[in-house]
Amino acid sequence: MTQPSLPMHPMAPEHLPAFVTPPGASDTLMIGVGVFLVVAILLLGVLYLYLHSLPDRMAHHSNSAQFQLIGVMTLLALFTHNNVFWIAALLLVFVDIPDFMTPLRSIAASLEKATGREGLPETVSADDLETAEGADRHV
Repeated sequence: MTQPSLPMHPMAPEHLPAFVTPPGASDTLMIGVGVFLVVAILLLGVLYLYLHSLPDRMAHHSNSAQFQLIGVMTLLALFTHNNVFWIAALLLVFVDIPDFMTPLRSIAASLEKATGREGLPETVSADDLETAEGADRHV
């Protein structure tokens, strides 16, 4: 059932813009702007997270300790909104931290081999410490 058309108000202009909807019709401009806003917010969120993961992706080739430090700094920057952490992580990506542990392990292995102490346990138990202390007192 169609409604009878009402006469136009005498003060109304003869031509209305396209975004003005007749009574009872859906507002297509509002729906279009709503869809645009949802898509724009999602894309901005993806861009924000992509930029925050930039130092992580750049540090993928570096050593493990540096990669973990950069990952922690980017997460701190993400959750605390302190951009100093993100900038520091980005700068740390470009600085190669030298690997000190490989030469030290090599030196330790050479000393063990030279002194004939190969295969010693890595950790010392409390019983071993008491035995060593007791042996030092009796000497």
